[in-house]
Amino acid sequence: MIRARTLNLGVALLALAAAACSSVPPVRYYTLVPPAGGGAVAAPTTRPFQFELLPVGVPAQVDQPQLVVRQGGTDVTMLQGQRWIAPLADELRGALSANLTRDFHAQDVSGLPAQGKSTVRIKLDVRRFDSVPGSYAYLDAAWSVRPLSGGEPLACTSRISETVGEGYDALVQGHQQAIARLAGQIGAVAGALAAGQAASCPAG
Repeated sequence: MIRARTLNLGVALLALAAAACSSVPPVRYYTLVPPAGGGAVAAPTTRPFQFELLPVGVPAQVDQPQLVVRQGGTDVTMLQGQRWIAPLADELRGALSANLTRDFHAQDVSGLPAQGKSTVRIKLDVRRFDSVPGSYAYLDAAWSVRPLSGGEPLACTSRISETVGEGYDALVQGHQQAIARLAGQIGAVAGALAAGQAASCPAG
């Protein structure tokens, strides 16, 4: 009798544990890197170039595996069920590289020994990376482009805001669009400098 009761108690505990596990929502992983070949891209006005992209700097407040979102003027929330597939700095670097490669037919030669005269070095520091679900995705970045063949670097800033719909998918897509716009600004400067032409920072 005691043995049967012990067995029943063990089965009940296992059932409770299974129910608790099934009630935990699964973790969703997000990326900032656009899909390969996705979307029609306007032909660039600059010639193809090579670029060396340095590691990207990100604010410590959002340098987390989880998505960090703003709620109101002072509150922020770290979302345990929504995470980046890679460190945010790596996600930003990968997204910028992918957009430059796709939109400008450029080549990322970071870490490669052979670099031609049309190679530029790009440095990006993200100063703000704000996420407000159902409202906007905001990117404030300082960046510079320097021709490796010689010449002074051009240092610029970009502040880009994208309106987003409800949900975290829309929020991440907003950040993807913001990075695509940033890549367009950086690529225009990089292509000009790589070709030995004068360039200026984008307006706004």
